[in-house]
Formats: sequence, structure tokens, C-alpha cells
Amino acid sequence: MIPPFARFGLLPPGIHWTNWDEFTRHFGWNEHRQSLLTGLGKAIECLASAGCVEVFIDGSFVTRKETPNDYDACWRQTGIDPERLDPVFFDFSHFRRAQKERFGGEFLIAETPADLDGATIFEYFQKEVRRGVVVRKGIIGLRIGDDA
Repeated sequence: MIPPFARFGLLPPGIHWTNWDEFTRHFGWNEHRQSLLTGLGKAIECLASAGCVEVFIDGSFVTRKETPNDYDACWRQTGIDPERLDPVFFDFSHFRRAQKERFGGEFLIAETPADLDGATIFEYFQKEVRRGVVVRKGIIGLRIGDDA
């Protein structure tokens, strides 16, 4: 279940598990967002076909922002067959431009280190710095496969 937005228009801290239908109903409230969801859906289909079972969504897309530029996603490597995964998911050049052009957002591997302290992308997604203060925030978790 997706909770109401909290402070700063963010989701409350934690991983908020949902399915694709609830996710699209909750975050697809205008044409621009629906367009981003179309690209995200295509990306999730690609990931699912390679064996991915979990994707996490972050960024302004999972906030109250009316017209987010894109979405940020990360996916778990567990169960992935890299031979079946579209190479675009490993193309991080030019700030992941190929991913954004194809899917409308960017994808990172959840287990990848995000900073020098060893925090992973998955952990990094769950915090935001506001005026020099780290604020904990929530992200969306999607289990994919059957209902992607």
C-alpha cells in the first residue's frame, strides 16, 4: 500500500511495496506522468524477461511534483541472466542518456556502491539532503514478473 505523502511532499521513510496497477493509479495522475509510466513499464518488461524480480522507484516521480523530468530506478541483480538483459541497462555513459531516451528514466544496479562510505544505490535512494541535513524518505518497491 502506498501511504500519503509526508513532509516536503516525500513518501514516509521505508520501502512501500505495491503492484503495477496500484503504482500507476497512484502516480499517473496526469498525461506527463502517464507518458513516463509507459517508458517505465517497457523497462520493467525488459528487466522481467531477464529474470529481475525487484525494482525500486525513487526521484521526483514518487513525490507530489506535478511534472517530474524523469524517474530514477534501481534493480536487484538476484536472478538476472545478464545474457538476456538489454545492454542499455549497463550503459551508464553520458549520465545514462540512452536509458533516458529509450525509457524516460534511468536505471542503476541496487547493489552498486553510491559513495565512498560504501552505501549502495538502494540505500542512497532512501535519503535526501535538504539544506545540508539528511532527510530519510521512502521509495516504492515493485515485485515484478507476473503483474509487470
